[in-house]
Amino acid sequence: MTSLTLIRHGETDWNRDGRIQGASDIPLNDTGRAQARTAGETLARLLPRDRSVVIVASDLSRARETAEIIADTLGLDEPRLYPELRERAYGQGEGLNAEQLEERWGDRHASAVPGAEHVDVVRERALAGVRRAVADARAQAAPGPVEVVGVSHGALIRALVRHATGGDRPGSGERLANGSGYTFLVERDRLSLVGFDVLAETDAPHSNDGIVIEQDA
Repeated sequence: MTSLTLIRHGETDWNRDGRIQGASDIPLNDTGRAQARTAGETLARLLPRDRSVVIVASDLSRARETAEIIADTLGLDEPRLYPELRERAYGQGEGLNAEQLEERWGDRHASAVPGAEHVDVVRERALAGVRRAVADARAQAAPGPVEVVGVSHGALIRALVRHATGGDRPGSGERLANGSGYTFLVERDRLSLVGFDVLAETDAPHSNDGIVIEQDA
């Protein structure tokens, strides 16, 4: 069983302006870099000190740079990059704001946008990426235990949270903020969500709201 904390990358100018990024490779802005440093500082307080930590990330620049800043803060090696952890592609919706997209095609979380990646495909890609990243981290840390920190994207993390909670979370209107973190346990073919928004101010390591929900991965 391996703990994986997935963090949404820091803010970009498109995040700030409410534009949909998807597969577009948009860099962090200064606010996003500060959010990455804060995430690293919080993880330094929360992560157990008796095991190795491996950091992984999507290969899109906003996730990669967030992971590099966190790795530097924690004194870790450079992040390992996994294309499977990229954001959902939004096809013709990329560059639009949510209102513009919904005027043309409806709910942004649906799959009616031309060229958009189907949410089921995103989920399966994300699960495959998580399995590969965790297996690589276990091999790297063997024979000792390992904690995995990953940096990915809002729609992909949302897909994994919904999978692990049977669709109960995130709730309607519940946003996954830039720099927020979500902790899963990965065990063979199971994915369990054990912490929601774990980087929020707290006095307890890996604080959560009582979530321990398992689904077949």
